Amino acid sequence: MNRVHIKTYGCQMNERDSEAVAAMLRTRGYRIVASEEDCDILLLNTCSVRDAAEQKAIGKAGYLSARKRRRPDFILGILGCMAQNRGASLLEQLPDVDLIVGTQKFHQVPGFLDNLRAARAAGVPVGSSIVDIGEEADSQNTIKDHLSPDAIDGVEPARQVSAFVSIQQGCNMDCAFCIVPKTRGDERSRPMDDIVRECEELAARGVREVTLLGQIVTSYGRRDYTHTGGISPFVQLLERVHAIEGIARIRFTSPHPRGFKQDLVEAYARLPKLCGYVHLPMQSGSNRILRAMNRPYSRERYREIVDSLRAVRPDMYFSTDVIVGFPGETEEDFDQTRDLFEACNYDMAYIFKYSVRTGTPAAALADQIPDEVKEARNQTLLEILRKNSLRRNDVLLGTIEEVLVEGPDKTGLRFTGRTRGNRVTVFDADPRLIGELVPLRIERASVSTLYGELVLAGVEAAS
Repeated sequence: MNRVHIKTYGCQMNERDSEAVAAMLRTRGYRIVASEEDCDILLLNTCSVRDAAEQKAIGKAGYLSARKRRRPDFILGILGCMAQNRGASLLEQLPDVDLIVGTQKFHQVPGFLDNLRAARAAGVPVGSSIVDIGEEADSQNTIKDHLSPDAIDGVEPARQVSAFVSIQQGCNMDCAFCIVPKTRGDERSRPMDDIVRECEELAARGVREVTLLGQIVTSYGRRDYTHTGGISPFVQLLERVHAIEGIARIRFTSPHPRGFKQDLVEAYARLPKLCGYVHLPMQSGSNRILRAMNRPYSRERYREIVDSLRAVRPDMYFSTDVIVGFPGETEEDFDQTRDLFEACNYDMAYIFKYSVRTGTPAAALADQIPDEVKEARNQTLLEILRKNSLRRNDVLLGTIEEVLVEGPDKTGLRFTGRTRGNRVTVFDADPRLIGELVPLRIERASVSTLYGELVLAGVEAAS
């Protein structure tokens, strides 16, 4: 009765949290299984950024309640942002949930599950739930474990060649639309030496690419370390990770435009392992709406950042976040967003229709935008993005791109990897190339995927 499945909703931070929980559980003797049908314990790691994300997780938990009625010893837990946001009130809607754990208590999950299982064995009535959403000092330092190679179902998976590394948690930005400060708490950074040590250990295990994670990753260490020679703590960390033998690529997410000072822009020119891909949240192209959102930059400053990055890396790839239908957004405001969106020529974007998040300043604003208007604006940006992405991919046809071979694709028949610009690629290859950087000639492209053929001298692709 120790088989655990973790289902993750939301961002890469949540994925990393789930991975760390799985690793901690495994060291406690739990078995991590890939199928929710085969588990005795099911943990939902949840998201609260949008109401739709919460409703999706609530619907899943409600569906699983029927399983609990069939199997009273089955344990259902809700972790993460929705747990932090709603706490014990979730039990009013989901009385069958056994465990509710907030974002600063992930490391307590193994102990809580031990207690629940012991209570079941002792005959304590089902319905005695554990709820812990309290703050905990230094909780940012607990997300450091990674699954071992044989962690899932006792079957050794393909070699792990990329990994997420949590460097900072929490947010002090107080954007009017965002619930993250409530669900993740105040800004907290991990010690730089600990992060570098984690990356070194990953490199020793064969990881070639690391993605540094934080709610506002570019704010890393600003209260804990000094600027040295005009270099921010975040760029100092990039330099140290860059020096690690075995690490071939570095990415990071999510930054804030405020963090793109000259030292970070110049880092793209002098740190070749730093991939030419930037996720740069715009949110709106209207200065009036940016002020209402409490975003401390203008459309002009945002465009300056994009231009400065393309000046040092002409082939830089960009993705962004945009919210349409923020309260009070007029047609003129949206036209300004559309114009800036087109001018920046994004390769990828996450376009959200504004949704009310209770407890945020924007929830109380007048002039909420009708759903049909939000949908029309959403579709306008999606069509621009589709054309931009196709145009950018078409330019790559016939060129040779460096690809990190990650493993088999979803079909199991071919292999997949990513370019330095974070484009997904599909190709024929030999399993021995997993973890290698290989040249790939691009032969075909869809909106989101490149297809190609290896041109590595002396190595034949699998037939």
